[in-house]
Amino acid sequence: MRRKKRFEGLDVLVAERGSALLATAVLLTGSRAAGEDLVQAALERLMRNWSRVHSDKEGYLRRTLYHLAVDRWRLRRRRPEVLTEIEPPGQADGTETLHLRHALIQALALLPPRQRAVLVLRYWEQLSEAEAAEVLGCSVGTVKSTASRGLARLRELTAHWVLEDAGLNGAGR
Repeated sequence: MRRKKRFEGLDVLVAERGSALLATAVLLTGSRAAGEDLVQAALERLMRNWSRVHSDKEGYLRRTLYHLAVDRWRLRRRRPEVLTEIEPPGQADGTETLHLRHALIQALALLPPRQRAVLVLRYWEQLSEAEAAEVLGCSVGTVKSTASRGLARLRELTAHWVLEDAGLNGAGR
C-alpha cells in the first residue's frame, strides 16, 4: 500500500495522457518501438524524482521526453539515423487522411532532429514559441528560425504532392 500512495496520481496521468505522450514520442523518434522506449525512460525519471516534482507532473514528463530525445540524437550524431515506417493509429474510414498523415510523418522524419523537435512542439503539441524555447533550453529566436527553416524544408519535401494531386506532374508542364 505504501508504494501506491507514493506514486499517487501516476496511474491517472498515464491513463489520461499516455496516448498523447506516446504519439509525441513516436514523432520525436521516428518509430513506435523507439517512442515506447522513450516514454518508458521518461516515466522512470519521473518516478525517480516524484517527491521533488510537486506540480505539473505532465509538464515535467514532456520536458523529460524532449530532453531524452535530444540526448539520444546527440549520442548518434555521427551515425545516421535508421528510421522505420510509422504505423499511425487507424481512423474510421479515413484512408485518405491516413495516407496524408503517414506521408507527413515520413516527411517530418527527413528533417534534422532539432527542426523536427521544434515543429513537433509548436504544431503538434501547440506550444508557444516561449514554451518551446523553455522545453528545449534555447532562445525564442532559435525556435523561430528553426521553425521557419523546418517549415520551408517540409514545403520543399511536399511540393510535388500538389502537382501529383492536380495531375500536373508531367503532361501539363
